[in-house]
Amino acid sequence: MDSLAPKPGSAEEARAFSRIQANFPDIYKDVFSDPRAARTVVVVPSMSLPESELAKIPGVIHYEERMLCLLMLLRLPRTQLVYVTSIPLDPSVVDYYLHLLPGIPGMHARRRLKLLAAGDASLRPLSEKILSDPRMLAELKAAIDYPEAAHMSCFNSSPLERTLAVQLGIPMYACDPSLANLGSKSNSRAIFRSVGLDIPDGFENLRDRGDLIEAIVSLHGRNPETGKVVIKLNEGFSGEGNAIVALDTLNGTASPRAEAEKLVTREMEFAAPDEHWESYEAKLEEMGGIAEVLIEHEDLRSPSVQLRIDPLGATQLVSTHDQVLAGETHQVFLGCTFPARRSYRTDLHEAGITVAKALKTHGVLGRFGVDFVSVTGDAGWRHYAIEINLRKGGTTLPYLMLEFLTDGHYESETGDFYTPTWDKRSYYATDNLVDEAYRGLSPSELIDAAVYEDLHYHATAQEGLVFHLLGAVTDHGKIGMVSIASSRKKARRQYRKAVAALGSYPPLQGYH
Repeated sequence: MDSLAPKPGSAEEARAFSRIQANFPDIYKDVFSDPRAARTVVVVPSMSLPESELAKIPGVIHYEERMLCLLMLLRLPRTQLVYVTSIPLDPSVVDYYLHLLPGIPGMHARRRLKLLAAGDASLRPLSEKILSDPRMLAELKAAIDYPEAAHMSCFNSSPLERTLAVQLGIPMYACDPSLANLGSKSNSRAIFRSVGLDIPDGFENLRDRGDLIEAIVSLHGRNPETGKVVIKLNEGFSGEGNAIVALDTLNGTASPRAEAEKLVTREMEFAAPDEHWESYEAKLEEMGGIAEVLIEHEDLRSPSVQLRIDPLGATQLVSTHDQVLAGETHQVFLGCTFPARRSYRTDLHEAGITVAKALKTHGVLGRFGVDFVSVTGDAGWRHYAIEINLRKGGTTLPYLMLEFLTDGHYESETGDFYTPTWDKRSYYATDNLVDEAYRGLSPSELIDAAVYEDLHYHATAQEGLVFHLLGAVTDHGKIGMVSIASSRKKARRQYRKAVAALGSYPPLQGYH
């Protein structure tokens, strides 16, 4: 790092970051409103999260590709994009995205794109890799053509990203990392409670086995009919930090505490397949967690609402989604349908704006999401607020691809998305399509297969399929897909057709 820069984590660095961020409203006002303005967007898709949680996700190093949707910004004729990754991107993946650009020659866009790679496939956060390599940091800084009109876009905001922003001297389109804890599972519950949203009965700020056992016994004591409790690590990711405890054996036992001890250490059902109590206990002690009643219902949904607070302080509704959860515990994010069901979209809007107002008072900036568990009842839908994600997530890429590809917009009054000709668009998306038939393929071979089967996006119809996470296909047989269509039903049907087509010709060779 620059020897003249403030020491990471110091008060001096915090002041420097505040000064840099204070310039962002003027940059935003002058540049973001003018599509022809010169600007540089530095994309650092660092997943600055606990390595122990990232290790649970197959091919997680390739999740840095999920922000490649920002390459669509190159449709703005004087925008420069600097995209940094841990390992080099496959050229065919970059070409794939550039050919999706509407109205801009690929060659023109390619001249304004700079790709940098740290050459490090470890699970260390990308931002840390950059900061620990003086040559890489210098190369990144030198790559910024318009430093006076530049900002950094990142997956999540941690002290590493703050240090990197200060080292580069450019603002970050995200909140101060000192506020990141507002998105923990514990603080999410506290915020929901403060604004009057329904939350599952539970306890937050658990720190050890004793706290967890006390919470389980108390929840059972409050309601002996409670079937299951879900335990969540404060910094768990995509549901992989969750675990389920069934409480049926507590009924009638002479010693609920002793039975709870046995349930915790022997009977917990972990969302992550390779998790076990000893390692989970260590993570609980390190990052803390919550315990709350698992909402169960025959007609249960997991919707979410996405919002953004811009540098001028304005709050915008971005989208709603119905999440698709998988795994034996149904806690792991698999994909999403956009938009959420019409019967509760406006409910999500109202709840999301309420949360946004609370976050705005703390100084939160950028994109975030609020997740719910929703059940039907005599009075309609009841929504239990579950967590706040102060970062880009699994719903970010598909929505941005839809927005960029169609040049459409989200109508907050109805919760529908419209193209410029007022045609509705929906999608079904996943970043967890896994098939052994894909393993060993190169990204270009998968793209060839998709083209052969006519499984690609048609710009004239503004419908079709967009692939992502292509770097994970070779070693993990894993890809992402966004199916864009005129309705939710058609998007799902188109997605299923694509999966069937790609899986019907293993090993998908011979498409060149």
